[in-house]
Amino acid sequence: MVSDAVDAGAIWSVLEGVPDPEIPVVSVVDLGIVRAVEAEGQGAVVLTPTYSGCPATHAIALSVRAALDGAGFDQVAVTTRLAPAWTTDWISAQGREKLRRYGIAPPSPAARVACPQCGSAATEEISRFGSTPCKALWRCLDCREPFDRFKCH
Repeated sequence: MVSDAVDAGAIWSVLEGVPDPEIPVVSVVDLGIVRAVEAEGQGAVVLTPTYSGCPATHAIALSVRAALDGAGFDQVAVTTRLAPAWTTDWISAQGREKLRRYGIAPPSPAARVACPQCGSAATEEISRFGSTPCKALWRCLDCREPFDRFKCH
C-alpha cells in the first residue's frame, strides 16, 4: 500500500534549520511562525508572521521554500494564515532561551524584565520601538547595557 501523505516529521526537521532573517539564532519553528505542517496529499507548510505587516514575511516564505526544495520537498506548498494572529505564546521554551542567550529579553507578562546580559531586574524601557517592530529597547540600570525585549502580543 502506498501512502498519500508526506513525512511531516521530516518536514519539521528541515524547518528547524531555517533561521529567522531578523534574529538568526532562532529558527522559524522556535518562533512559532510555522503554524502547521499538513501531511495530506502533497503537503503544506502553514506560516503565520509575527504580525501582518512584518517586513520579513516574504523573506521567511522564500527561505522556507528554498529549504523544502533543497530537501526534496519541492511539491509541498507554503501558505500563510493570518487568523488567528500569531502570539508570543507560540515561541518555544528553546526559542525563549536562545533569545535570552543572544541578548534579547524574551517576552514575558512580568512587570520587571531581567537583563539578558547580567540577570538584574533593575531595568527600564527606553523606547517602545526597538531594532525591529516586534521588539522594544530597554536598558539595564546595573550593567548599563541596552538590550531588546521581545514585545508581548
